[in-house]
Amino acid sequence: METQSYKPKTFNLSGLAGISDKTLEMHFKLYEGYVTNTNLLTEKINEILADGQVDKEEMPAYSELTRRLGFEYNGMVLHEYYFGNMKQNGGGDPSAGFRAAVERSFPSFDLWRTDFVSVGKMRGVGWAICYLDPANGRVSNHWIELHQNGNVAGFVPLLVMDVWEHAYLLDYKPADRPKYIDAFLANVDWGAVEGRLA
Repeated sequence: METQSYKPKTFNLSGLAGISDKTLEMHFKLYEGYVTNTNLLTEKINEILADGQVDKEEMPAYSELTRRLGFEYNGMVLHEYYFGNMKQNGGGDPSAGFRAAVERSFPSFDLWRTDFVSVGKMRGVGWAICYLDPANGRVSNHWIELHQNGNVAGFVPLLVMDVWEHAYLLDYKPADRPKYIDAFLANVDWGAVEGRLA
């Protein structure tokens, strides 16, 4: 059985407003660790599958490897969404398609934005994600903890904001998370968000 190997993606994000290049450099290294661990866990799981030892009671390692893979893999993918929905000189007004989707789901774009920011300000570490429900075209904002806990099955991530402290600690104090959220929104690539609606 051939093991699929993931490669870290590259993101040209230098010069973002309010998010330093030093923070991004540290954050990219963390992301690369998720890619490395995803590959390592996938390889170990495939070794167990290859020798047919999956269902033996004395194989708790297989269970733990499988559980951990969800954390590492989602950590990899959520970071790719996060880095992919920012750009230098971003921010501004959202694209027409995203605004229309928001206004079908919330009384106004401003109220959606307030809700998204409020989710990002929630205590704890995790992610604030604006999702699209493909069944009805509505968008909703959600708190995701530990990468794999809280993801809504079948929903499409449109806008992904990392609110683990590593995303802003070099630039802002933990109590200044709202300043980081403002910086994040000032760098949003609304074109990338619009592309995810499809």
